[in-house]
Amino acid sequence: MTSTSNKSRLAIIFFTVFLYLVGFGVVIPIIPLLSRNFGATALQTGLLLSVYSLMQFLFSPFWGRLSDRVGRRPILLFCLVGEAISYIIFAQARTLEWLFIARILAGFFGASLSTASAYISDITPKHERSKGMALIGAAFGLGFVFGPALGGGLAVWGHAINAEPHFDTSFAAYWVAGLCLANFLFGLKFLTESLTEKSESAEKKKRFSVMWHYLNVKTVGTLMSVFLLTSLAMSSMEATLILFMGEKFGWDIKQVSFGFAYIGIIIVFTQGFLVRRLLPKWGERKVLRLGLALFAAGLTCIAVSVNIPMMALAMTLLSLGNGLSNPSILGSISLLSDSKEQGAAMGVTQSMASLGRIIGPAIGGALYGYVAMTAPFWVSGLLAAAGLALVINIYNHIPEHGRAEQNGV
Repeated sequence: MTSTSNKSRLAIIFFTVFLYLVGFGVVIPIIPLLSRNFGATALQTGLLLSVYSLMQFLFSPFWGRLSDRVGRRPILLFCLVGEAISYIIFAQARTLEWLFIARILAGFFGASLSTASAYISDITPKHERSKGMALIGAAFGLGFVFGPALGGGLAVWGHAINAEPHFDTSFAAYWVAGLCLANFLFGLKFLTESLTEKSESAEKKKRFSVMWHYLNVKTVGTLMSVFLLTSLAMSSMEATLILFMGEKFGWDIKQVSFGFAYIGIIIVFTQGFLVRRLLPKWGERKVLRLGLALFAAGLTCIAVSVNIPMMALAMTLLSLGNGLSNPSILGSISLLSDSKEQGAAMGVTQSMASLGRIIGPAIGGALYGYVAMTAPFWVSGLLAAAGLALVINIYNHIPEHGRAEQNGV
């Protein structure tokens, strides 16, 4: 496979993931509004968000393992159709129970994002692996920047067309379904199969035995634990930042949304540009160590911020840190895993991130409400620091392909 062909396939998988994340981001501002209209409590609204991550935690290894056996392309295409169906159900939902069914299905099919990471593993050489993983992160960042803004805009547009109850949110959800179907047609035409050697043993292991296996693999298990810690730290911060900014600086949802957009833009810049420049010079080890140090510093800086410039510094540090560390972790895990089991390895890794997104908001909310409003950020900083300590402990076992291959070592 030529370098030009691989770049074209990377661009296609980037665009596929980006469109998927835009669709996911569209419903984020809609869910609280719609659930409130259906009489949901704050807890039920939170559960609507958490159940998506729960399904990803449970089924990321399933889709990844299945893609090792049948190929990446059919899994990605099938799940895009499933996503479209879940958003049609979301648009039609008129009770809280049906909203939960829609979000459960969306999480089930959305867990196939681990297959996109495996696709990257298949088509990138070792010295390009972590840079390839950075494309997934950039697509995530862009999706979260544009998705919520698009969702709010579609809901406003829908309300202008028809002021009947629920029309605005249904209108936006139908657009997401259409986006998923358009993504399916795009993938059907342009997405080629990346898996050259299928694994017959992939189907023989049960979900939790697969997870337990990888968590006990030297270095790989530690890196997956680090990914869990960073996900816990990030999701705890995200769940409480709006409360913190409102109480400390008088910001409302609009201003905090701009703050999250800023985080997304910095992550996109870091993973789309900076990582690709630093990895050939420094390699995965140094980039990962720097990223976790900046991430821990940024989270801690939130807790001590007394004005907006300090908060801007905190947001910049944590965004740079997150953008540098994630692709280095994913790339290293991919490099250390068997080429026939990339889907399974990426599935377990994404499950760790999903587990963090399930637990993190609850931890952050409890700390904020029962300890102190700065407590979630102190604890998140400590979680990131713990991840850094784990990385330092296994430092010499982390691959250096990004630097070594580039320099001809």
